[in-house]
Amino acid sequence: MKALNKLSTALLLSAGVLCHQAMADNNVFTFMDDPSTAKKPFDGTAAAGYLAQTGNTTSSSLTAQTNMTWFKTNMAYSLWGNASNTSSNDERSSETYQVGGRTRYNMNASDYLFGQASWLSDRFNGYDGRSIFVAGYGRQVLNGPVHSLRIEAGPGIRYDDFHDGGDQTQGLAYGALSYQWQLTDNTKFIQGVSVLGSDNTTLNSETGLQVAINEHFALKLAYNVTWNQDPPESAPDRTDTKTTVLLSYAM
Repeated sequence: MKALNKLSTALLLSAGVLCHQAMADNNVFTFMDDPSTAKKPFDGTAAAGYLAQTGNTTSSSLTAQTNMTWFKTNMAYSLWGNASNTSSNDERSSETYQVGGRTRYNMNASDYLFGQASWLSDRFNGYDGRSIFVAGYGRQVLNGPVHSLRIEAGPGIRYDDFHDGGDQTQGLAYGALSYQWQLTDNTKFIQGVSVLGSDNTTLNSETGLQVAINEHFALKLAYNVTWNQDPPESAPDRTDTKTTVLLSYAM
């Protein structure tokens, strides 16, 4: 018992471990939303991870994510959201919230039109709010059971509400790539990249590995990187990373 008192007590819930660095954005849509390959009218996942530590050091980290997609004959509608925060010795060091929505219309087997909107709050990285709206053209380059690859591009607009005061609205050029590789029956590799080109270009990347435990539950390891060309003065670092291990549930 004495040895245990000297150790920090870790409470691990939902089989999720969170290794966290502040993240400015995560505007990468990596979920399947092709209505031509949908096997059911609705597909959704929810994931969560929590880590608490007490003793000589008191800290906690929490993250949660969800994605929901509805499929029609040629249309798909998606909603997603994520939230995360980290505290150390009763001091909040990170707090991020993001929600978004997306539509996709298949013109034929390979070509589609899309629209996407997202809102981010990340005050520890300088943004009380960041709203992004984009629309454009996409192409499904690969659409097999093993490999899936889509690329898309289009114009958009971004509104930034800075935490230290002030705001900015600017047009942007959006480009994105999303790739999935079904390595085995239970294991999937995911890679997504998006670029928001403007006077303050932002590059987002998500690299992930998802391992199915059974029909409903899976473990997901994800590594996200965000690079800002001109970050806010209150958060001058250009590159932010985030690593998560989450237990996800397929709805």
